[in-house]
Amino acid sequence: MTTPDSDGLLAEQLLRLTRRVHRIQKRHLEQRDLGITPAQSRLLRTLAHFDAPPRMADLAERLEVVPRAVTTLVDGLEASGKVRRAPDPSNRRVIRIEITDDGRKALQELRGARRGAADEILAPLTDVEREVLRALLDTLVDGAPGAHEGHEGHDAHGVHGVHEGHGRGRSC
Repeated sequence: MTTPDSDGLLAEQLLRLTRRVHRIQKRHLEQRDLGITPAQSRLLRTLAHFDAPPRMADLAERLEVVPRAVTTLVDGLEASGKVRRAPDPSNRRVIRIEITDDGRKALQELRGARRGAADEILAPLTDVEREVLRALLDTLVDGAPGAHEGHEGHDAHGVHGVHEGHGRGRSC
């Protein structure tokens, strides 16, 4: 049985781990000298999960941010040649966001940075502990059965996730 004090401690530990994950991922990004912020990284990863180039509004919805935030991120990625705005072929008033070849190369580097960060974070754990953590994270990310309905179409890994290729959570 848990007590309010132990739940408070657990919440604090989760927040500290989240901050550590962010710091380590940021360091790994900086070491690869991609010139991409963590927020731009998230947008680029999210963009890669669409079957067709999305509208800005689609990105904002998936990222759960206001459209203005997406505009700023796209501006930065477009300036560095990683994405481009393109008119929708069926409605020229609609602008779609496409990943460029440079953007695809950056995604490969981003995946490497995330794996490196995950390896660093998970280094103290045994294989058995990693499997237990994976199962616990799946439960926490998914919530109670049916709690993640309406989030279909999201990819399988949290932005703050510590592993690639596993789990069922939602993310960008």
